[in-house]
Amino acid sequence: MILFMREVNLAGLDLDLLPALDALLRRRNVTRAANDVGLSQPAMSRALARLRALFGDPLLVRSGGGLVPTPMAERLAPRVVAALEGVRAVFREPSFDPSAVTRTIRLAATDAQGILILPGLVARLGREAPGIDLQIEAYGPDLHDRLSKGTLDAVFGLANQPLPAGTISEPIVRDRLALVMRRGHPRADTSWTLADYASVDHVAVSIFGDGRTEIDAALAAIGLTRRIALVTPSFATALATVAAGDMVATLAGTLARRFVDAFDLKVVEAPVPNPILDLTLVSHAVRASDPVLVWFRALVRAVAEEVHATWGDAGPRAVDG
Repeated sequence: MILFMREVNLAGLDLDLLPALDALLRRRNVTRAANDVGLSQPAMSRALARLRALFGDPLLVRSGGGLVPTPMAERLAPRVVAALEGVRAVFREPSFDPSAVTRTIRLAATDAQGILILPGLVARLGREAPGIDLQIEAYGPDLHDRLSKGTLDAVFGLANQPLPAGTISEPIVRDRLALVMRRGHPRADTSWTLADYASVDHVAVSIFGDGRTEIDAALAAIGLTRRIALVTPSFATALATVAAGDMVATLAGTLARRFVDAFDLKVVEAPVPNPILDLTLVSHAVRASDPVLVWFRALVRAVAEEVHATWGDAGPRAVDG
């Protein structure tokens, strides 16, 4: 009998017979079993005939007004239920409980995300997933290599940045560029044109390059250039420098408004052609469906949205004093 052979060639079996066998053994009625699995009554009768031939046993025999399972059928019933559950489990994502996870997640972030998002993120992890540790790493030219090798789980980025092959980008929150200066700046209370913008000294934040951005390309298109007097990889350094002199910086408005009082800043809308900043979280496609990372990315997005609701351009601190 094929079921009890030591090895069975699954390629030679019609596994569609398994749900039919389960329904027949449960219902002991061809018509009701057919309804359970979406077959016609003649099709279920043919399935029963094939099962009988396969096992060399009648499986169900007529007795009185119905069908009665044979001893072999009774032995088969629990195995069939277990086999079907095993097949379903292959296609069913196991339930995910973040509180039961023990793991370190490695995330590349600038000090801007460190200031704005990480405090709330760490607090949420402590409440919801106390076994997850967070390790913040620096950016570098080997980011893609670290993502592909799995030594880095995710990287904060911007939607307008090109993605290396094999990575995916998930939107986190939308922000807007703001022009930041000390409150006593000579132009603090005036409107800004692009020409005005190009006439002052700038602090630029750059992780990899020289601080030149799409803003400089837009200025060049109308014959203007700006002087970038300081390039730094630190957003906190940019804010502190602006607060101490007459240079200005073009930064995410949410970050700038977070430190209006601490640095005595003036924050106005940046007079640039495209002020939209879409913050993203970049990860490698191979591990994108990891349940822990799926949950973590959703948590990052929720925390970022809370921060933006407080300090973003629609939040209660959007209007400067």
